[in-house]
Amino acid sequence: MRSDFSASLAQLTAEKGLQKDELIDMVEAAMVSAYKKDFAGNEEKNIVVRMEPQSGAPRVYEVFDVVEEVEDANLQLTLPEARRISADAAVGGQVEKEVTPPNFGRIGAQTAKQVILQRIREAERDHIYNEFIDREGDIITGVVRRIDPRGIVLETGSGGKAEALLPPPEQVGSERHRMGQRIRVYLLEVNRAAKGPMLIVSRAHRNFVRRLMELEIPEIYNGVVEIKAIAREAGSRSKVAVHSRQSGLDPVGACVGQRGMRIQNIVNELGGERIDIIPWNEDQDRFVANALSPARVLNVTIDEASKTATVIVPEAQLSLAIGKEGQNARLAAKLTGWRVDIKSDAAPRETVQSAEPPPDEDAVADAVADADAVEVRPEDETGAPVDPQPAGAVPVAEVRDAVSGPPAEQAPVSAG
Repeated sequence: MRSDFSASLAQLTAEKGLQKDELIDMVEAAMVSAYKKDFAGNEEKNIVVRMEPQSGAPRVYEVFDVVEEVEDANLQLTLPEARRISADAAVGGQVEKEVTPPNFGRIGAQTAKQVILQRIREAERDHIYNEFIDREGDIITGVVRRIDPRGIVLETGSGGKAEALLPPPEQVGSERHRMGQRIRVYLLEVNRAAKGPMLIVSRAHRNFVRRLMELEIPEIYNGVVEIKAIAREAGSRSKVAVHSRQSGLDPVGACVGQRGMRIQNIVNELGGERIDIIPWNEDQDRFVANALSPARVLNVTIDEASKTATVIVPEAQLSLAIGKEGQNARLAAKLTGWRVDIKSDAAPRETVQSAEPPPDEDAVADAVADADAVEVRPEDETGAPVDPQPAGAVPVAEVRDAVSGPPAEQAPVSAG
């Protein structure tokens, strides 16, 4: 029949989520400390405590080194003395002498209670740390337990024993979370702290989009489609550049899925954040043009020295290429790593510029009147034909262009 102490050990193992062997080692070490403390004269001795696997009953042993000549009676025995304990003793080996006090199981447990609890807390912290240290950069699930100015505290891990912090800079401004809500987050880092491991998580990190796509899109998870770059403005819009490693496979179509179901699941997880899937291209001209999607690009000129891409778009597509408050151009620049200058293809109108000072208004009026008079008087007094535009007269179209002056030139828009 199992003892009360053994039953308590089993209960602790179940509640704390620890391995039985780990907890037993912890209790044995605590009982060694209790034995040395409660039984005088044992501080210098080599004491070990072993618990029986079935009953859980503790056994206390003194460990001696077998030597030819004893120098420390607390730690050493001669060969004849050692063989009285164990017939197999030999010089250079060790023997164990059982010294278990009566009712030591209950006495040892009571005395070592605080030590055991402290060791259990330390083991729990180590267990949590080991559980999450290899999951940095992965998505974990947590339940909202507390919302305060320093961030949102999530309950996560096996049995809900771990706490994760979602600080304000890693939150999405447009999202609102409620108590008890189950959410997915990106594990940024795991830090050791005095009160246990501190898990820092994020929903605004660009790699959160990467991990979601790996979960939803088998081609990305299997490595057939590769994510080359991601640019994100959390809660608003993201651009993802993808490339297919398999000939004939459309990477954009694989990410979007049938009727857009794959990408829609990711959009729903991100609270409606828009995601543009961009085909990656080794040709930087084409890549920059694709990054400005959905705008149509006419020409891209790359300047390696200044790391600038000058983009020409149709005049009607200029606002679309720039995007609301410059967002489309800004995300394209982040995605490609180039400074993007966007210009319209609209050419300036032809203008006439005189090298001489413009005539005064009276002269212009007289010239126009003379021109009109010539046009309506086909012959002179003798009946001879008259030139419709006398020498020295100023053409009407030229006069009007000179007065109106050349139109202003359009300035380029830049997003870096």
